[in-house]
Amino acid sequence: MSITRLGTGPRMAQAVIHGTTVHLAGQVGNGADITAQTRDMLANVEHWLDAAGSDKSHLVSATIWLANMDDFAAMNAVWEAWVDPENPPARACTEARLAAPEFLVEVMVTAARRADR
Repeated sequence: MSITRLGTGPRMAQAVIHGTTVHLAGQVGNGADITAQTRDMLANVEHWLDAAGSDKSHLVSATIWLANMDDFAAMNAVWEAWVDPENPPARACTEARLAAPEFLVEVMVTAARRADR
């Protein structure tokens, strides 16, 4: 089975497609607060899923890291407005020190490719 990499750089790819499975690298967003960063982060997820032939209705799993669990409710408000309510993924969320102090949230998702791809 072939492997396709999208958005490659010297360290990593933003998306890796193996067969009918899409793996995204950890995605972060820009913004002054958790709400803005979560919205931007999820827009990045949508971009890479689309580029890989998938979409949020095909999510299989999501792992979310928060710099501070005090932001859990605000992040969930954005997530719940975004996620496909008919097709939610398996999900975990935990607190972790992220790669840079300005990052408040990061997500890594796995999805199935759409049948038309």
